[in-house]
Amino acid sequence: MSDEIPFNESDLDDASLADMLAEAEAEAAEVAPERSEAERERDDYLDALQRLQADFENYRKRVVRASEDAADRATGSLVANLLPVLDAFDLAGAHFAGVDGGESEALAQARSLLLATLAKEGLERIDAVGVAFDPQVHDAVAHVEGDEGVDQHVDEVLRAGYRWKGGVLRPAMVRVKG
Repeated sequence: MSDEIPFNESDLDDASLADMLAEAEAEAAEVAPERSEAERERDDYLDALQRLQADFENYRKRVVRASEDAADRATGSLVANLLPVLDAFDLAGAHFAGVDGGESEALAQARSLLLATLAKEGLERIDAVGVAFDPQVHDAVAHVEGDEGVDQHVDEVLRAGYRWKGGVLRPAMVRVKG
């Protein structure tokens, strides 16, 4: 048994067919603007969401970068406070240089351990003799006359300088020749 209603084309005349077609077109015209308005609204919300996600991602990156910068500054400050300790080790090592004994060896080992630990974290020592004088990394406190026409170079390092992660923490105090 079928629930279909028999349809006979002969039952429809041209006027009723035209009415039905006009009614279907009117319904389609009503639905189309609603649909395009809904699509437009959906696209607006999608664009807003994408902008919001991009803004949040940029904010998150900025916060992470600021946090890392603050940690680097704090660590750099701590290392700067440890530089007098390194200077004291250097002076004590120079004082005990000619003395044989366990104390001088222990002092040298403690100094090496501290320097190695700080070097792993990003500390570099500036104390090369014979390199060209660079006012960015050297603090000239004495000058010795040299050959004419020769560029200035570091003759002696009076106090070591240090770089922290590429930036000069303290310039090396040097005597310049040339």
